[in-house]
Amino acid sequence: MKRDASVKTGRSFTASRMMIAAASVALSGAVFGAGNALAEDDVASAVLKDGKIGYVLTNRYWAVYQTPEGKTECPQGFNDGPREQFALLFPDDGTKRTLMETQLARESEVYFPGTSKEPYPFYEAQGNTAIGLDLDGKTGAEDFVSPEGDEGIDNQLYRALGCVAGYRGPDGAIYHFENAYMQSYGVNRLMFEITGVDDLVNDDDVTVTTYRGLEDLMTDASGKDFAAGGTQRVDARWGKRFIQEFKGKIVDGVLTTEAKDLGIPWSETFSTHSIQWVKDVRFNLKLTPQGAEGLMGGYVDVDNWNLRFVRSWSTHHSSYGQVSAPSVYRALTRLADAYPDPETGKNTAVSAAMQVKFTQVYILHPAQEVAGEQDQDGAQSRVASTR
Repeated sequence: MKRDASVKTGRSFTASRMMIAAASVALSGAVFGAGNALAEDDVASAVLKDGKIGYVLTNRYWAVYQTPEGKTECPQGFNDGPREQFALLFPDDGTKRTLMETQLARESEVYFPGTSKEPYPFYEAQGNTAIGLDLDGKTGAEDFVSPEGDEGIDNQLYRALGCVAGYRGPDGAIYHFENAYMQSYGVNRLMFEITGVDDLVNDDDVTVTTYRGLEDLMTDASGKDFAAGGTQRVDARWGKRFIQEFKGKIVDGVLTTEAKDLGIPWSETFSTHSIQWVKDVRFNLKLTPQGAEGLMGGYVDVDNWNLRFVRSWSTHHSSYGQVSAPSVYRALTRLADAYPDPETGKNTAVSAAMQVKFTQVYILHPAQEVAGEQDQDGAQSRVASTR
């Protein structure tokens, strides 16, 4: 009986992936295992193949500077959530109100927010300290100083979110669950590959390319920590929108890049997924052969932020984090500091930063996946056509 060619290809591909994964785990154990048998230079040489190294996102949080109990940045306390605000708007005082005047009116404001004056207190984060990057190369009156003493930090998103309990760690609902969903859902693999790497410590000319990956994250035996040395296939078809190329450099082990717009596959409640578009994204990451950690900074479009959030976080669920979408929208509109509308002159985007961690992986491009099964020239041309 003649075997179906597609079955043969699929089985060969699966077997190849299993072999690659097994080899990666074995190498990971030898390189990163107990005793650190290899020196750091040897470790770097082991994972740097043809001047390339890949990383996959494993932790991501909006950068919120926090002091114990928020005493410094939130001296008036934390903001009320949807339930508390509803009680203030419609008190149980004997007044008769219709469903349309109350619940439906309030829910409509979630999806179609306005910029009228806040009918109740909303507290913005105070002080001049924030985590972030200098996005515009200037130091202005609204800029922050980083906890390390760097001036000119742009992160007005922190002003809006700093006193919203859901975005504060480690127990905030948004802080916890967006990260947990990103780790568990397989469609949200933001990863990047650095090419042209001569040295992971100092290299004045490298290229950073972002992709969406297709695999689950690999953990160690505890199931809690992410292990280096896994593999990730590039989603070159449906993930084309996430492919972006940056020029960068590595100085004293820190990768910095130029600024480019980037779409980030985002994770939300109960396997609902969206995209967070960020303008002028740049990386500032401490690199090691095992991972990368630091900041991604850029400007978040206010309307895109609100649309992403309300599509995925119902009023019920955002109540657990005291996140009032209409209040956050008003704050973002007030604090927007970039990309003025050509007609009104009002800024449409707000400066922001994410604290991120990446784990080292071997990135498989489509041409690599089918190697040995199809003509390489044809495979390469097909990959090129998807970009």
